[in-house]
Amino acid sequence: MRKKTYTACSRMAAIFLAAALMLTGCGTGAGESSSTGSKETQTTEADDIKTEGQQENDTADTEETDDAKETESTSDSETSYLTDAPDAPEVSGLNCQGKLKLDYAECYDVYYYENDYQLIDVHDSAQYLLVPEGAEAPEGLDDSIIVLQKPLDKIYLAASSTMALFRALDSMDNIKMSGIDASGWYIEEAKQAMEDGKIQFAGKYSEPDYEILVDQDCDVAIESTMILHTPKVQEMIEDLDIPVFIDRSSYETHPLARTEWIKLYGAMLDKEEEAYSFFDEQAKVIGDLKDFKNTEKTVAFFFVSTDGSIVVRRTQDYIPSMIELAGGRYVFQDLDSVETTSASVSMSMEEFYAAAADADYLVYNATIDNPIQSVDELVAKNELFEDFKAVQEGNVWCVGKYMYQATDIVGQLITDFHLMLTDGDEKDMTFLTKVSDK
Repeated sequence: MRKKTYTACSRMAAIFLAAALMLTGCGTGAGESSSTGSKETQTTEADDIKTEGQQENDTADTEETDDAKETESTSDSETSYLTDAPDAPEVSGLNCQGKLKLDYAECYDVYYYENDYQLIDVHDSAQYLLVPEGAEAPEGLDDSIIVLQKPLDKIYLAASSTMALFRALDSMDNIKMSGIDASGWYIEEAKQAMEDGKIQFAGKYSEPDYEILVDQDCDVAIESTMILHTPKVQEMIEDLDIPVFIDRSSYETHPLARTEWIKLYGAMLDKEEEAYSFFDEQAKVIGDLKDFKNTEKTVAFFFVSTDGSIVVRRTQDYIPSMIELAGGRYVFQDLDSVETTSASVSMSMEEFYAAAADADYLVYNATIDNPIQSVDELVAKNELFEDFKAVQEGNVWCVGKYMYQATDIVGQLITDFHLMLTDGDEKDMTFLTKVSDK
């Protein structure tokens, strides 16, 4: 604009000067000189206009190139975490472009469709259509598919194992309500957020505060499978037009499969790249131990229920898998035939004694029960523990309550088991602590 204004002013000045010279009778040479100056000015103006036009064209070309590069980059980025999906569910009016690549998780899939729609298929549970912000669910959508409208930023979180994954994605701000109060959180950031009022306690999963859910305009309730024991509560939430998403990560059999649910939540929050990057770091734990020879030492992982029965994990559960990966052997090798859908198996003390009395290590599971501080506390639960080899040799350990909530770094328990089995330094452990003799 300055060039144009300057050129226009110069041109007018030249005209006035030429007129003045003619009126004063100055020679033709002056007029010619004036005419020449005018032509030069016109040429300069034309060049300026041409230069500006070229700049505009160059800018447009640059922008188009940048847009093309950005589109290509986005396409490449999406391709990096998608694989072919011949099993893609049919979604009315949408073509599937692929599904998330998963390394360990078997309890879910996420399918990607055109126009930024995604469908989460939680196996043996439900399907959820993620609808992009500003868009609507396609017409003719199957009634069984639950719609989740993005952005999901007013979440009621009752599945405690999921908080750590939101933390890893730097998305705790999306959670506005919790099914656990501040004292029940072992994740410091969650506890602090509740104390600061950023996350509101909205009642536990079995007794949610429906008024708070409505007032806060809750856009999804993320529940654990515990909600299945209170179907009327789930129905009440859904009657308020609040969709219920049930997390089934606890049914995964590989230890890193639970952590891989971060990819599912990454899809919910449009943070797939962050999810993949974080998971790859956790997967390195497995890589560090893959060449380690098994010690053949046996481990029993359990807790004592209030009725005196012993609760252990199924053979194909992720905890026994961790013990195997760490270089040990889970003492119960045939519990998958037990008729139960739960990851846990309850048995009598006599049954437990028969299988675990000679185990090299006892690991007390305090994620549900209270931690034990001494062997005396364990023996107080049942005197038969005095006869266990691990008790007599001082190999009783305890895993604390934090472990169940630490889904993001649960793979570290593998390292802990490895250190335990190889007489490593307890100071290097994340979840395990050795139980004192007295």
